[in-house]
Order: sequence, then structure tokens, then C-alpha cells
Amino acid sequence: MFISIKKNDDFLNVYHNGKSYVNKYLVMYIIRNGSEANRYGITASKKIGNSVIRHRITRLIRESIRLNQSSLICGFDIVIVARKSVLGKKFSDIESAFLHLCKLHHILKR
Repeated sequence: MFISIKKNDDFLNVYHNGKSYVNKYLVMYIIRNGSEANRYGITASKKIGNSVIRHRITRLIRESIRLNQSSLICGFDIVIVARKSVLGKKFSDIESAFLHLCKLHHILKR
């Protein structure tokens, strides 16, 4: 089940207190939330493009989370920020970038 982070305070908590890793297409911030489920926040700034482009990127990131959610360790707040280099990339590129960051954060189940 995909649970979204909606409150600005929750986003700021993850940004300021969480650990972050970066790759070519995405930035991932992560912090423990003390619950049994992961909560996800996805952001794409106006630097990336208009609302149609930003929403497409957000949908691709959300789909990569949905397909790989069962292989992630639970109990984290995760914020994913799209970088400008993600423009025009295919789903497979975004998914591999997401999985790469999950490996760096050690939240992939073995």
C-alpha cells in the first residue's frame, strides 16, 4: 500500500534529520518513522518543466515504488526528489535509479 507524506512538517523533518544519497536522476532522503509501513513523498520542482512533465515524472517514480515495494524494508519515511537530468528518461532508467538509491540506503531486503 502506498502511503503518502502530505504535511510540510513531515517533509521538512525528513530533509533536515534524514540521510540522503544522490545519483544522476534522483535524490533520496530517508528517516525512520517508527511505524510498520513506509511513507513516501515525491517532489519535482518547476525547474524540471511544466505541470504535465512534472506529473509524468512523479507517476513514473510512484510506479517504480509500487512495483518494488515488497522488496523494501518497512518503517521509513522516504522523500524522493527528481533532478533535472530525469527529463526524457524511460521508466527503466528511473526504476534503476530508484533501486540504486535503495541499495545505498540499505533498505532492500536480501
